[in-house]
Amino acid sequence: MRLKTALACGVTACALMAAAGSAPALAQISNDAVKIGLLTDMSGPYSDVAGPGTIIAAKLAIEDMGGKVAGKPIVLLTSDHQNKADIAANKAREWADTEKVDVFAELVTTSVALAVNEIAKTNNKISLISGTASSRITNQDCFKGGIHWTYDTYAMAIGTGRAVVQEGGKSWYFLTADYAFGQNLQDDVSKVVKAAGGTVVGAVKHPFPASDFSSFLLQAQASKANVIGLANAGADTINAIKAAKEFGIVEAGQRLAGLLVFISDIHSLGLETAKGLNLTTGFYWDFDDKTRAWSKRFAEKSGGKMPTMVQAGVYSSLMHYFKAVEATGTDDTDKVLAQMKATKVDDFFARNGRIREDGRMVHDMYLAQVKTPAESKAPWDYYKILRTIPAEEAFLPIADSQCPLVKK
Repeated sequence: MRLKTALACGVTACALMAAAGSAPALAQISNDAVKIGLLTDMSGPYSDVAGPGTIIAAKLAIEDMGGKVAGKPIVLLTSDHQNKADIAANKAREWADTEKVDVFAELVTTSVALAVNEIAKTNNKISLISGTASSRITNQDCFKGGIHWTYDTYAMAIGTGRAVVQEGGKSWYFLTADYAFGQNLQDDVSKVVKAAGGTVVGAVKHPFPASDFSSFLLQAQASKANVIGLANAGADTINAIKAAKEFGIVEAGQRLAGLLVFISDIHSLGLETAKGLNLTTGFYWDFDDKTRAWSKRFAEKSGGKMPTMVQAGVYSSLMHYFKAVEATGTDDTDKVLAQMKATKVDDFFARNGRIREDGRMVHDMYLAQVKTPAESKAPWDYYKILRTIPAEEAFLPIADSQCPLVKK
């Protein structure tokens, strides 16, 4: 009897050990679903940059996972935050409390991202941030679950700001969107301009969003600066460039520097207006075979529009998250974060990508120039890539980070 019991216990122990050895296959997914809460601007100044296109990108990522991860369904929740931090925070809090979301995604507009990150921090959730620009996100305002994926103001400054100074744009005057992102972009570009031997002669803040740039451009014109730096984005950048053309500012000898320009902006402006503009981007749909293949799928669902870097970044960040959940067999925040940071990012979006301890996903960026109408050979054929900016050069050095997660 004792022998039989011992044998039985041995068999049971072996079975338990075998089950433990295959633990990743037995998914430990809370609430039997992996839930994504995507907050974006659906109809405002950043709706072309992010907006409906980010939902398309998220759905493509879910489709490519077969609708499931670790054997459990992926649920996508979406909402329009209207570029208002309080609306975004209330929705994020609701999703965390009642829907039990695992991840917040996209989060265009710096004030929105900062507000949602507080909810994520309190509830031990992950924020996969694609649309927000401010380098604060992984610098002084970093937190454990915050991952900044696509670009930031430091990268824009290193790319566009430095290139314009090297081409003779020594004195600068800024038109700056009056909220955290605009000021952060102005500050980052100003540092690069001064380090490269240039000067900043002044700046003026404009409301966000703004439709009439007349008075702001008159002040910039009166400054006699070589360069008028547009520390804004989306519809504000488009409206400022159109107004500058009406004022004949470029023809009179001053230069415009669009410090955060998206391919959707170029499409709205037209090549005749935008030609010759230098810009920095983290993604271009026509870069290689991989980018073209994914962008073709996106365009089929977007009415022919090619993706912005924000939209491509949403897909890339979600796929990296899904793969981490699949690999660990759990949606536990700490375990998934560890897996994401231990795994390199190498897909159609990112070259030489990795997530640092401060949450910054560093990857190659690109300095581009907008083609002339004669140079463009097909719809959305808008950019010439002038230079690849290596990942370690494109983003704030970790040694200079103020993030409390960084070990000094």
